[in-house]
Amino acid sequence: MHTYEATVRWERGGQKFTDNRYSRAHRWQFDGGAVVPASSSPHVVPVPMSDAGAVDPEEALVAATSSCHMLFFLSIAGRRGFTVDSYVDHASGVMDKTTDGRIAMTRITLRPQIVFAERVPSAKELTEIHHESHDRCFIANSLKTEVVVEGL
Repeated sequence: MHTYEATVRWERGGQKFTDNRYSRAHRWQFDGGAVVPASSSPHVVPVPMSDAGAVDPEEALVAATSSCHMLFFLSIAGRRGFTVDSYVDHASGVMDKTTDGRIAMTRITLRPQIVFAERVPSAKELTEIHHESHDRCFIANSLKTEVVVEGL
């Protein structure tokens, strides 16, 4: 078992709070020392109460899913003898109502563009690597939402 920690820090400062017009900007700090500016999504809470330049939880969920899939993909491809030169994923997530009326991330779509060195996997091998990556991804295994890899 492993435990992962993050410190999320927000301060009101001199802002009035009870009018609901306070800044949602805050910071995420991770155990390795990285500090990431964070905020509510401007799609949920309008600017200026949201910081459009910061990472919001919804974007972070999409990025975490994509990153986890990629890390397993790289490991599996390497074990199968394929050298990956680059991996770029323009991932996206859709927020929508669920069947019970709740708002949730209902679909995450991964769109990996992978460049291999000399030996390129067949379409079947590529699909197998993606399926195994998805099955082993800790983040995907933690989600109720559909995770789709396009281009297979």
